Amino acid sequence: MTKHLETFLQEESGQGLAEYGLIFAFVALAVIFALSNLGNAINGFYQVVAGLF
Repeated sequence: MTKHLETFLQEESGQGLAEYGLIFAFVALAVIFALSNLGNAINGFYQVVAGLF
């Protein structure tokens, strides 16, 4: 029983999965932020162009 407990406490595969999850979350937030800013910039450009006519 103690052998199984030692193996369970030493295994780190769940830690790697959690790290990948955090990286994925940060990348997703960066993409959302970038696309939001890009959308606002494109909208501003179209507003300027529409104001010319």
